[in-house]
Formats: sequence, C-alpha cells, structure tokens
Amino acid sequence: LIIVILGLSKILRFLLSLLEKRLTRRKSVLDLVKSLIKYLAVIVLIIWILKLWGVDTAALIASVGILGLIIGLGAQPLIEDVISGLFIVFEQNFDVGDVVVIDGFRGTVQEIGVRTTKIIDVGGDIQVINNSDIRRMINMTSDLSLAICDVAIEYGESLERVEKVISENLERIKNRLPSIVEGPFYKGVSKLADKGVFIRLIARCDENDRYQLVRDLNREIKLIFDENKIYIALPQIIVNEPQTFEAKGVRKGSTNVFVDEQKELSKHIMDDDK
Repeated sequence: LIIVILGLSKILRFLLSLLEKRLTRRKSVLDLVKSLIKYLAVIVLIIWILKLWGVDTAALIASVGILGLIIGLGAQPLIEDVISGLFIVFEQNFDVGDVVVIDGFRGTVQEIGVRTTKIIDVGGDIQVINNSDIRRMINMTSDLSLAICDVAIEYGESLERVEKVISENLERIKNRLPSIVEGPFYKGVSKLADKGVFIRLIARCDENDRYQLVRDLNREIKLIFDENKIYIALPQIIVNEPQTFEAKGVRKGSTNVFVDEQKELSKHIMDDDK
C-alpha cells in the first residue's frame, strides 16, 4: 500500500515536472499542484493504514476537524495568507518571472508560495511579503513598457533641420536596437527650458529591456547628432549674442508632414506628459 500510493504520487509529480519544462509561465500553479499531491498522498496513506489497524478513522477525522477549527480561530492571519495565496495563483494576476511593484518595492517574482511571495530586485535583495499584505500591485510585464529619450538642443539650432535628421535615421535606430518592439517614434518638443529645447523620442519594449533601451537610445541620438553637427544644449552663461545656425538644404515647413505622421503613428502610446 505504501509503495503504491507514494509511487503514484511520485509519478504524478514527475509528469508535472516534465510539463513545467514546456511552459514558460504558470510555474507557480504547477508547484502548488505538486505540493498538494505530495501532502494529500501522505494524508491518505496515514488514514488508510490506521483503518487497516482497526482505528475508527471517521471519528478521528471528526476530532481532527474540531481541533482544526479551534486552531484556525487562533491562526486567522495564517489562514488569510493561505487563502490570498490561492487566489494569487489561480487568478494569475502575476506569475514567477514577472516584474512587479508591490508597496514601492520593484523586483522580479522569484517564488509564489501558499503563504508568502518572494521578490528579488536588481541588487539581489529578496523581499518576502505575506500574501494577505499584497493590496496594491503593479505588473510591469503585463504589457509593453515605454522607453523615453529626452534630449536638449540649443535654441539657435534649426528645429526643422533636427527633425529632418531624425526622420532620416529612425529606421537606422530600429535596426541597431533589436530590443525595440514598437517604434521608435518622434513625439515632438517636450519642453522649452532654460537649458534648451527638449525633444522626445519614444519606443516600446519588454520591461526587462526598458532601462538598457533608454541608454541605447541616448547613445544613438548622440552619435547621430555628432555626425550631423547638431549640438546638445549645455548650461551656460551668455556673455554675447547666441549663434544662429542655418538650416542649409532644408526648406521651411518641410518637416511638418514628418511631425504629423509621427504623431499619428504614436497617438496610441501615452508618455508621462499625457
């Protein structure tokens, strides 16, 4: 009897392990099912052996039920954690491997247990959170994330010349940065600041690639500007008249079509300026 029950339990958990290798998500559900099979097999085995020894298992189960009720009244937080863990697993609001923000802590879900959830951040710190304490959660990997590149050009620089250069190099940026899923798009002038005229480019990518993509976009824009002698604005004290740059080879108003086209293509993407 012991060999049959424990053998069946091990076979079922082995089959679930094979299924787990084929799935990139829902690992937490399989872990939970394997744990339930393991403990259920042991409980059934104990009850069956006691019955073979002549023990009144029906009365024993009733006694255990009453005892469980008494213990449960004094362990309500534990029960809340377990119930919340079951809801987390089966509602699938987040899964192992997702990047989430819970109570201001941002990290990757390492493990979803029946009682607690473990999250690891980029520094390797692990936060263990009771499932019942998860009230507000942001799943950063449920949709594509937004990478924003803001760069300031000098007021004396021709905005239309800069827009023409960007329009000619958007395809080049996309080809050089494979982490871009959608875009890049030119969103226009984001701010007129003391430092200079800020223009914005955006692209959508996986959350795990977002920060690196921002750095890569900054690098590509700097290289393109260097090639075309477009100067990035720097904090400065003006002691003479600022230099005015000529937009050679650029007809006035020629980039209006490009700007309108980019706004139309990216109108479904909201950046932080709304």
